[in-house]
Amino acid sequence: MSQLLGLLNRAKYFFLFLFLEIISFALIRKNNLQWDVNVFNSTNAVAANTMAATYKAKEYLYLKEENLSLANENLSLREKVVAFEQGEGRPDSFYKVDSIYAERFDFQVAKVINSTTARNKNYITIDKGLLDGIEPGMGVMGPRGVVGQVMSCSQHFSRIYSILHDDFRVSSEVINQNLRESGQTALGLAMWNGLSHDVVKLGTIDKFKKVAVGDSVVTSSQNLIFPPNILVGKIKNVSTPDNGAFHDLDVTLATDFGGLTYVYVVSNRLVDEQLNLEREDENE
Repeated sequence: MSQLLGLLNRAKYFFLFLFLEIISFALIRKNNLQWDVNVFNSTNAVAANTMAATYKAKEYLYLKEENLSLANENLSLREKVVAFEQGEGRPDSFYKVDSIYAERFDFQVAKVINSTTARNKNYITIDKGLLDGIEPGMGVMGPRGVVGQVMSCSQHFSRIYSILHDDFRVSSEVINQNLRESGQTALGLAMWNGLSHDVVKLGTIDKFKKVAVGDSVVTSSQNLIFPPNILVGKIKNVSTPDNGAFHDLDVTLATDFGGLTYVYVVSNRLVDEQLNLEREDENE
């Protein structure tokens, strides 16, 4: 007890100072309205910043669910757009598309859990597999355009070789006003040359077809795994060798493979029927 009293005796001036400070602040607040307003505003500012930080933290925590919700919504819209485009056919054509053929493509959302972009053969791994109805050979697209094709599947995962793979080819078509007005179709094969992770080559486009920088390159109707008119990219550079029959085209990819989060696996319900018929014809 004597030690406690001794400690208080040694600190008595500190406690006296603290007591006088409290009295001083109380008198200032009571007699100075501006100071009271400033304290009130500062307190409100701190509270507002704290609430804003808390809201941003909640937004981040729910971002995964929000992205998945948007991916599913985009999936529904994509299905409707593809079915509509396939049912309409070309505007200048008299041909009427069969409804079963128009609705032959199904889509399924999957999440990217691993990917590469810096190799000659780049792959993507997704969180859907055989148990989800995914099979090798199915096409894969992203929110912005073509991604690749399913290579192999386990029960719960699938491996995709992306368009950034030197073995992948996709039948493509150049779209522009000149070709449309002249009734021409500019078909070619888009393939990666291994030089850049955002540029592919488009070959076998006749040099007499009028194409230009900025023209859109989309999947053609001669695709088994993709619906027509899915964006591949836009023409970045056009050169035509004097002794060649085709344009040399560089195409900037629509898909950002470095930031790919969700993809859509495309299933063509009529692919087996078409392939079986074509094999029968080849065997004759």
